[in-house]
Amino acid sequence: MKTRNDGRPFPLQWVLLAILVLFAYPGLSAAAANPKLRLISHDVSEKPSPLHAVFYSEPNGLRLVTRSRFSDDNGQTWAALAGTPDFSAGMPYGYRRNPATSVVDSKTKRLVTIVNALDTPGLDPAKVEPAIALSQYYLRYRVSEDGGRTWLFDEPIVQDGDFTEKHPFEDIEIGKNGFFLGDAGSIPIVNSGGEILVPAQATMMDSNGKLYNPTGQTTFTDVFVIIGTWQDDGHLHWTASPRVQGDQARTTRGVIEPTLAEFKDGRILMVMRGSNAGQPNLPGHRWFSVSENSGHTWSSPEPWTYDDNQPFFSPSSMSTLIRHSNGRVFWVGNISEQNSNGNNPRWPLVAAEVDPQSLKMIRSSLVTLDTQSPADKARGKLDLSHFHVREDRETRQLVVTYPRSYNGYKSREWAIARIAVE
Repeated sequence: MKTRNDGRPFPLQWVLLAILVLFAYPGLSAAAANPKLRLISHDVSEKPSPLHAVFYSEPNGLRLVTRSRFSDDNGQTWAALAGTPDFSAGMPYGYRRNPATSVVDSKTKRLVTIVNALDTPGLDPAKVEPAIALSQYYLRYRVSEDGGRTWLFDEPIVQDGDFTEKHPFEDIEIGKNGFFLGDAGSIPIVNSGGEILVPAQATMMDSNGKLYNPTGQTTFTDVFVIIGTWQDDGHLHWTASPRVQGDQARTTRGVIEPTLAEFKDGRILMVMRGSNAGQPNLPGHRWFSVSENSGHTWSSPEPWTYDDNQPFFSPSSMSTLIRHSNGRVFWVGNISEQNSNGNNPRWPLVAAEVDPQSLKMIRSSLVTLDTQSPADKARGKLDLSHFHVREDRETRQLVVTYPRSYNGYKSREWAIARIAVE
């Protein structure tokens, strides 16, 4: 019989209640008792791991897919992927269709891929992040019912109602301003109601119809969530949440690259990149917003903190929220010991658990995955970003793959980190 500190036994009903709670909420109980992550391996090579940027394309099983390859044995062997039809065939020179991220709906067994698209005749396909994209970017989506082997269609994302491909959402006119996915962390999720939530970002127009950039930095964006509802024919009807807007006096590039996770109580957390570029006296924060109605509306963004409400510094870089199969939610991103300066420094790379009550980062769970060494410093500025995170279905480990980039991305090597969830 369990006893209290004074040696007397707990009442039997207390013990039975505790057992019921443990069975009813195993994920929350484990998180509260032991919110630990443990780095179990970290390997660096000259070439990317074959597991970089892969995702499971079916609700169950071990089929992994990239843009050009697939594996049916969890990455042990690979073959060329020839999904049909080829939507890039016959496109005019300069047009782009870049599959950015995907989500599998376990209920419908459909795979949804979101595509960053540009229709810009003559634009050099090798030009990375062309300035024209800020006014021309738009999103398309593809749906597969067989794990990406074949596709039903590739179509623009346009809100229901009085909207068009050129005017797909409120306050967006393709050619004047655009909307697009951020980095690899802007992964769609399926909420508990079965809706597809796409975390997107958008540039804005000023009163003259030009790109709005009040601080004069590289970009200025706000974010919103595009909400898809399934139709019988495999299409999605699209609506959108109101914008989540950053205060330009606190973040000089607005809010950028949202990442989402839903918790067991139905609340959805959004974590965003901000920036203090041009105003290094401002604290460099990670920003967060919360939805209590399945992603349809969001709270005003505020600096994200540890679970003890203490702030932390974070550069302007991507991050990722991921919900583990045990129900717990984890975050991967950059945290700085000193105040960041715009995008820098993009190290260390860390992982931590998110507290399911406060939706803040559990400080005691923080683990460093990678950071700058003296040898790294000699090679030029180190960037640990543009990473992909997934849960391995066999081991239940979190797998993080990413480039270790040097000297303004002039050279790189590739890393893979495996994290045990204890």
